Amino acid sequence: MRMLSGIVAGQNFTSEMIGDESLSRRPMQRVIQPLTTMGARIESQEGKPPLRITGTKLRAIDYTMPVASAQVKSCVLFAGLFADGETRVEESFRTRDHTEVALRVFGVQLQRKSIGSGSEVRIRGGQRLRGVQARIPGDLSSAAFFLCAAGLFPGSQLLIPNLLMNPTRARLLDVLMQMGLKISVTQLDEINGELVGSLQVEGGKLKGATVAGGDSAALIDEIPVLAAIAPLTEQGIEIRDAKELRVKESDRISAVASNLRRMGARVEEFEDGMKIPGGQSLRGAEIDSQSDHRIAMAFAVAALRADGESVIHGAEAAAISYPAFFQVLEELTER
Repeated sequence: MRMLSGIVAGQNFTSEMIGDESLSRRPMQRVIQPLTTMGARIESQEGKPPLRITGTKLRAIDYTMPVASAQVKSCVLFAGLFADGETRVEESFRTRDHTEVALRVFGVQLQRKSIGSGSEVRIRGGQRLRGVQARIPGDLSSAAFFLCAAGLFPGSQLLIPNLLMNPTRARLLDVLMQMGLKISVTQLDEINGELVGSLQVEGGKLKGATVAGGDSAALIDEIPVLAAIAPLTEQGIEIRDAKELRVKESDRISAVASNLRRMGARVEEFEDGMKIPGGQSLRGAEIDSQSDHRIAMAFAVAALRADGESVIHGAEAAAISYPAFFQVLEELTER
């Protein structure tokens, strides 16, 4: 919805976008503000969906994002294609860059440069795109659940082929290797501007980790599963600078903390993260996914090492991003 808003804002018609229950809780003011500055007229429910966007001929802006977000960046870049002049977007931390990569593959000229730990992107309006044939690689955020599951069982073996290895997404692999998971990359290729490879994974004892600063932005989708397995690591995991997790499909900080406590784990919760000691054991429990796909899948992984049976309420939410998740997990798990 955020990215599409940037496209429809530049059209000469009115669009209304309506989300499901979880999407309707997501803050949209972060795209409403720059698009309104560019000239679009947008009505919302106190900054949340549904959005009614009356498109127009847009004007270019110089926009510094208050919160690093690839979705907001993409929204403004898409709107910039329909704007008079050159639009500039600056982010304080470098976020995933799939939109910039894809736009170049489709023939768009844009300029990127690093600014400290962040970056800026410039795009000129009025450019036309050309069609391409594309092959979409596997999603690292979806693979994260199986990578973390392998890490819970020393000696486990896992092969993940055709996986997206974009440098703005691959920080998870660095963190897991630092924690003790053995990962080797084979058959690395560039396809439509994106790096794609196969992973050979071997489970081992997981140490601890601290996720903060730019890592929190880079790992925002993977933090729930890292936190869910944190009690089973040796030193535990501390997460800071991740307040954005509170405005996802659920309040993911609260959801992870409450479900870990149900499983008998100790958790210290902060406004922007949590601290979860290692060396703990988990017991089977009734898990409330809060209809959030990443919470459902994260606790399915944690439940693999819990004593006793766990029941995940709202597990069907996994279908939002990974319809075959539980089928694949069942196929991979040895009992």
